[in-house]
Amino acid sequence: MPLLPLSPQDWAAIWLTLKLAGTTTVLLLMLCTPLAWWLAHTPSRWRGPVGAVVALPLVLPPTVIGFYLLVSMGPSGAIGRLTEALGLGRLPFTFPGLVVGSLVYSLPFAVQPLQRAFEALGRRPLEVAATLGASPLDRFFTVALPLTLPGFVTATILSFAHTVGEFGVVLMLGGNIPGVTRVVSVQIYDHVEAMQYAQAHWLAGGMVAFSFVVLLLLHWLQPKGTR
Repeated sequence: MPLLPLSPQDWAAIWLTLKLAGTTTVLLLMLCTPLAWWLAHTPSRWRGPVGAVVALPLVLPPTVIGFYLLVSMGPSGAIGRLTEALGLGRLPFTFPGLVVGSLVYSLPFAVQPLQRAFEALGRRPLEVAATLGASPLDRFFTVALPLTLPGFVTATILSFAHTVGEFGVVLMLGGNIPGVTRVVSVQIYDHVEAMQYAQAHWLAGGMVAFSFVVLLLLHWLQPKGTR
């Protein structure tokens, strides 16, 4: 008798969800680090509008994000025409399409912790390193990165967890294709639609436990003075 009453389709959805969250988190850290650095230090008047665009997924319904991504990546959309011209085909209802949607949906959960960490760092440590002859890259990797590591850890945890919990965006953009776009949240929805409440309980309970562990870990990572 199996340890957990999960079907092969459930395990496939779990694996796909972890794969999507892992891929999205790595790409977000790569893309959002320079963006967060710019937002933390630029005096440009564009700082406000760019910060507002980054924060839009926090207030927009996921279905709205999914709808506009679906339109833009479709055959008549700008992104869709570009991907077809590059020979990449159409992104909707594919795993790469889910990754693009996840990048947009989880963007603020990576940018904002990094931006706050860079702002808290200030300029003094970097100025001191510059007087010692450190190049800009040296200053970032040997001074800024170690001192802002908690911000990177927070951004990693939040980005991964937020992507795991996606539903509206992935359903709009990826549909419900087993092994391709059917993630855990969609699998739970399918179980409920089929009135398979026992299977839905196992997956939903796992999501609740995962979310609790994430919040507890974030609480432990906070400095004692801010708890």
